[in-house]
Amino acid sequence: MWGSVVAHANRVLRSIETGDGGRCVDVFVRPDGTFGFEEYRRDAEDARGWFPIGFHAGKVYPSEVDAFVAATQTVAWLPLHNQGH
Repeated sequence: MWGSVVAHANRVLRSIETGDGGRCVDVFVRPDGTFGFEEYRRDAEDARGWFPIGFHAGKVYPSEVDAFVAATQTVAWLPLHNQGH
């Protein structure tokens, strides 16, 4: 629930999208200085945009790096899109 309540107050620092544009992970900083991430999905035939599917936004990390590492360990497809970055 945390992510859905304050999602607009968070500032996205990094957004990684799949090649087909169907999923993405955002790493963000909250107004209180803590960090987090969320996985999203969108369907080409649905014009409403991105929908959270991982429900990870409520987890708190002390740094952007910690949030990103947690995302790569949690979101199965993310390490495949992060090689060389």
